[in-house]
Amino acid sequence: MKTYISILRGINVSGKNIIKMDSLQEMYEGLGFQKVKTYIQSGNVVFQSPETNLEELERIILESLLKRFAGNIPVLVREASELKKILAVNPFLNEIKEDIGKLHITFLSKAPEKQFSERIENGSYLPDKYIIVDRAIYLFCPNGYGTTRLSNNFFENKLKVKATTRNLRTLMELVKLGELYEYKDL
Repeated sequence: MKTYISILRGINVSGKNIIKMDSLQEMYEGLGFQKVKTYIQSGNVVFQSPETNLEELERIILESLLKRFAGNIPVLVREASELKKILAVNPFLNEIKEDIGKLHITFLSKAPEKQFSERIENGSYLPDKYIIVDRAIYLFCPNGYGTTRLSNNFFENKLKVKATTRNLRTLMELVKLGELYEYKDL
């Protein structure tokens, strides 16, 4: 069994898509996933599954969310090991040494087509900065994510992909949870 992390977009934000984490955990367990653990109230779930196709996992979770909670909630699934690699190569943390509290990562459903990413390259988004690497966008938002123009909606509209963002601290905790599961299986 591999360890996965699913990131749901727009859960428990501004009174919309209210889902209790114990109900979400029950749903995942009902899908046959193992060692299900939610992290904070924003739709982060660490789990193990024999299914290895990420798109299939996303489809299964999305369909279950629709049935159980009547919400069309975007879902992105990554292997825990991939998330660890994404964190390890963060250019804002490793090369530029920015404050961890100002760093976020936006996850994309797929790598954006070059024609779309080129359209936003020359825009001025200062003081915020971003770097696109495959299916992840590294963000530095010195005034906080709540004030940036580089939001999920911005990237979805400009890059024509699904997007959801988490702060670096949350992602570090998710990776730790995923690693605990991996070590327990040794």
